[in-house]
Amino acid sequence: MSETNWKLYISNKSALTAMLEACERAKETIDLEQFIFIDDEIGKSFINICTRKAEQGVKIRFIWDAAGSFSFFGSSIVDDLKKKNIELVFFKTLFPGFFTIHNYRSWYFRNHRRTLVIDGKIGFTGSICVSKRMENWRDTNVRIEGPVVIEMGKKFDRMWDRAHNRRVSRIGPDNHRHNEFEYIANTPFPRNKKLYNRTIESIRNAKKSIYITTPYFVPTHRFSKVLRLAMHRGVDIRIIIPERSDYPIVDLGARTFFHSMLKAGIKIYLYQKSMLHSKTIIIDECWSSIGTMNIDNISLLYNFEANIITTNSRFAEELTAHFNQDIKNSKEITYSDWKRRFFVEKIASFFVKIFRDFL
Repeated sequence: MSETNWKLYISNKSALTAMLEACERAKETIDLEQFIFIDDEIGKSFINICTRKAEQGVKIRFIWDAAGSFSFFGSSIVDDLKKKNIELVFFKTLFPGFFTIHNYRSWYFRNHRRTLVIDGKIGFTGSICVSKRMENWRDTNVRIEGPVVIEMGKKFDRMWDRAHNRRVSRIGPDNHRHNEFEYIANTPFPRNKKLYNRTIESIRNAKKSIYITTPYFVPTHRFSKVLRLAMHRGVDIRIIIPERSDYPIVDLGARTFFHSMLKAGIKIYLYQKSMLHSKTIIIDECWSSIGTMNIDNISLLYNFEANIITTNSRFAEELTAHFNQDIKNSKEITYSDWKRRFFVEKIASFFVKIFRDFL
């Protein structure tokens, strides 16, 4: 089996630079899947490079989510790109349609994935968005080479068919289960929540530690329960979330879980240096996950997501080093501190708890 090589980026600037450089060196194909793609300085850089590569005969395919990349949806830029031999499709309409699960028509189900595959050999994924506004956010992204890139390409092809409303065959057995690196997808359909289920399984099997970084922490009842059960087994559980995210209502939703989590002994840290948008999990210093899945109901149950998961201990060690550095830039919330919070905060949490299952 071919060796897997990777490079992690905790700076969006460096990750974007690496992605643009990889596109510049493409010889055959560039497949880019993005939730948020904005027509700003960074977006134009991608478009300009891909336009030049298309002129050189490189096949270019873009999948953008219509909601996340709404500034492009219906604009003349789309026609201009197609005239330059760049294939572009938006995932779903901006307007609510049928809520029929089996033919993917529910407007609520969005494509939250971020995949860049160059020549079928180099892959990028993580929490990055193509947006100048998010350039200085704390994100975690990875450039990877190896057999897992083939899986990234196959899952891009499946989403390409979905976006064109073509029938996508049912996913078969997980034949890559024992590979050291896997690219695991999540869909809104109960039998295809492979990433969610694999994460739950790994938490259940945790023996020493679980380190979670997520911008939005509004877990399902199932996810919350397995964390508390792991804590009762003596597992060291630490969660880093932003002190303030870009969605204040989701921040309130996260705080409705603080009481039960802190009471169980789980440690919660609020990242203060910048907006924290990283989505990583490290378990027992030997299992890790990086990609697009947030620990909230929308990601776990309703979006199309994808993460790289691996049992490579060196990969886990690198992510753990970044996690420990992030803790230094965070403030820990203790159970006693939380009980002394202002009454207004308690009232706000009470009302948000009513609809937090939709956050």
